[in-house]
Amino acid sequence: MGERLKGKTCVVVGAGQTAGETIGNGRAIAILFAREGAEVLCVDRDGSRAEETVEMIEVEGGKAFALAANIVKAKDCEAIVQAAQARWGRIDILVNNVGIGGGGDGPAHRLKEEAFDRILEVNLKGMWLTLQAALPLLREQGSGAIVNISSLASIAGGNQTAYEVSKAAVNRLTTSVAQANASKGIRCNAIAMGLMDTPMAVAGIAGATGQDPEAVRQARNARVPMGQMGTAWDTANAALFLASDDARFITGQVLFVDGGMSGRIG
Repeated sequence: MGERLKGKTCVVVGAGQTAGETIGNGRAIAILFAREGAEVLCVDRDGSRAEETVEMIEVEGGKAFALAANIVKAKDCEAIVQAAQARWGRIDILVNNVGIGGGGDGPAHRLKEEAFDRILEVNLKGMWLTLQAALPLLREQGSGAIVNISSLASIAGGNQTAYEVSKAAVNRLTTSVAQANASKGIRCNAIAMGLMDTPMAVAGIAGATGQDPEAVRQARNARVPMGQMGTAWDTANAALFLASDDARFITGQVLFVDGGMSGRIG
């Protein structure tokens, strides 16, 4: 066990994951933060998935508890903060990891209106509602580190209009929150991931397209300059840095964790 987050309290929103042979970003972040000494509130729309993450943390000797919440509902976001306050009296770290795609997304001329509304509601409005609920507490306590999960799609692509627009908005939401709250001791940064070998990405694409998961994996690996996708642990390590005191003078930044893919743009 490490000590980079020793004594810290942390809320990871989206700490569960869909089924798959690899680990998802939220679960990896929650586990790594617990390994580094934080006590973690694992939040997920599916309470059983959050409980699974808690069990994995406790097996390793870490401290965590679970909460079922749907971030598109303002009352659920308020309940997240209330649960943290009841347990700890404060929130040192907030990770906003919830994100969806697919289901009618596509280039602008094919994008379905219901898909646009659903993806923007979860990826952007849900994150804003979570921040809106948490920021009064963070401002009152005069400290806090926020990590928002964005995507390389925020600056690249052309086949997932709703997802791309939602993640571009996440980047701007991040910088806006950082500027509005820096004087209150609150830092807010984002991680823009490239192609990652996570259940939602690989298994999700394979299931939606009828492809073999390994074929999807190899095709995605081939697109990365470094020769292979990253994993959720790469996301978690970046989040650990941004959440820790090592990044105490960093705010309003979007950190690309993408194996060099963003370097190809321009």
